[in-house]
Amino acid sequence: MRSTTTDPLDGLDAIDWAGLDHAYGGAGDVPGLLRALCGPGERERDRALGALYGNIFHQGSRYPASAVAVPFLARLAVDATLPGRAEVLGLLASLAIGYDEAHLPAGVAIAQWRHERAELAAKDGAAVLAELDAWVAAAPDEGERRVREFRRRTFDLDEHLRSVDAELGAYDAVRAEVPRLAALLADGDAGVRAATAYLLAWFPEQAPHSLPLLLALLDAHGSGGEGAGGPDSSVAATALVAVGLLGDAPLVPRLRPFLASPDGLLRWAAAVALARLTSTPTAGTGEADQGLGAAVLTELTAAEADPPEPGAPGVAFHEGDLRGYAAASLTLLAADHPEEALDAVIDGLARTSGPAAFAVTTAALRLAFGPPRPGPLPPFAELDERRRRLVRTLADLDEPTWRWGNFLEILRAWGLPQDRPAIRAYAGLPAA
Repeated sequence: MRSTTTDPLDGLDAIDWAGLDHAYGGAGDVPGLLRALCGPGERERDRALGALYGNIFHQGSRYPASAVAVPFLARLAVDATLPGRAEVLGLLASLAIGYDEAHLPAGVAIAQWRHERAELAAKDGAAVLAELDAWVAAAPDEGERRVREFRRRTFDLDEHLRSVDAELGAYDAVRAEVPRLAALLADGDAGVRAATAYLLAWFPEQAPHSLPLLLALLDAHGSGGEGAGGPDSSVAATALVAVGLLGDAPLVPRLRPFLASPDGLLRWAAAVALARLTSTPTAGTGEADQGLGAAVLTELTAAEADPPEPGAPGVAFHEGDLRGYAAASLTLLAADHPEEALDAVIDGLARTSGPAAFAVTTAALRLAFGPPRPGPLPPFAELDERRRRLVRTLADLDEPTWRWGNFLEILRAWGLPQDRPAIRAYAGLPAA
């Protein structure tokens, strides 16, 4: 596959990078970092990639310079003479969507994203502040009120709108490159193929073009798992999940055979994809679909207990946390299998520690108590046995997990105690 230009960085110096902002002010350092990505030295490329993750993608934020860098990154990705193209594709995906867990398990709701941006731009600043004041006044307890007051004090409508525009601008800049990047599904490098399938998953507006290419890749692989554990397995699993995020219920028959694959990674990917497809408004509810739901539940439950371990190049979704993604997918089965899904996620939670516990905890609390609901839970004695087991499992998680602020924020969102002694006391457990 050849580059569309002689020099993938042609035109780089014609841009006033210093006049564009990134996380640390003017983006005058970006041209040098893009050039370093073309170099032969792996260490230098890694440093440049890390620096770009720190400035045009800083802790998930995007900036005016982010969208401007995208066409150059896309040219690097399609130039087969260059190294590190899979990593460049990963950066492009991050620039488009931020951290992918914010969009899982349902996929990118781009129509809602665009609608919310238009609504925000039309709002009067005073009206927004009045809404925030009412939000603060409605806080269910003192701790939540302090959190909301801080957010009210630091909110700036114009700055927030600029941030939303930078994020949507980066997304649309990558979207414009999707037709060219989609051809990389046929690249000779398995890492590039997997990274491309992952990237395509986030652009539902491009699905009419992307889905046939992803399905052709799956047809070429087959559901028999001939490449079990190898690069082709990871590529096919990534493509399966991407099809699930982009497609609709009519694709269920195309993906269902993968549930019977001897390759555990493909079964996991098929279950994740089918959980999403069968939860769409157009999904059927007949007897055959009920049997499918049970099969999907079985695979996701197995992944909670013992998730598959993909070989290189791996599966990038949910930062490679297959148990966490399975837990999020189990929330889609709550309407038909509420108790079984909760049991499976609690079992998975008991096997986690540290950051790996975050997604599973969120899924478990959503299955047990519904959407986030600040304010104290009922007395422990009023909970049923499954919900008591969930609380006891949280209380038994190791001390390092309880040191993470992210974990405590998840508990706060559902009104649970935010320190280990307090939740153990709530559950009637002895001090650890």
